Amino acid sequence: MDNFIIVSENIYESWNVDEKYFIDVAKKILSYYLSRSEILNFCCLKDFEYNAISFDFLYCDSKKTHQINREYRNKDYPADIITFAIFADSDEKFVFDGEINLGEVIIALDKVIEEAEKKNVSKEYELAFLISHGILHLLGFDHQTEEDYNFVIDMQNKALESIGYDKI
Repeated sequence: MDNFIIVSENIYESWNVDEKYFIDVAKKILSYYLSRSEILNFCCLKDFEYNAISFDFLYCDSKKTHQINREYRNKDYPADIITFAIFADSDEKFVFDGEINLGEVIIALDKVIEEAEKKNVSKEYELAFLISHGILHLLGFDHQTEEDYNFVIDMQNKALESIGYDKI
């Protein structure tokens, strides 16, 4: 597996997420994405030399994502996921000591639980689904059009399948 440095912090007390497990899931998903030419050739890492990729996860509740949305994005609603794609969104991309910091993914675990119940999937599956979504955003993929949305969802499903994650 590539050299990935992923840090996570859980400030949501109602779900003691197995952070080590989900860091491993994120590493496998990122490895999968970077093995796919349709991602590698169009992501923010294209044409950069690096020996490490880093990013962070913050697990919180929807009150926190609402606060972050208001403060940083001028949006007045709670979100299930917020991604700050530092590298992808920067005009001046830089590689520091061979490492690219992609940014941060913030996930509201209460929203994960709520959505899992709606979809009739496990909360772990829904969390892995959002992690895969956040990583695509960190790599510079968005879903402003229906075509882009379908690409992102298709890639997420393929990534989860590739690591043996089903909807239970």
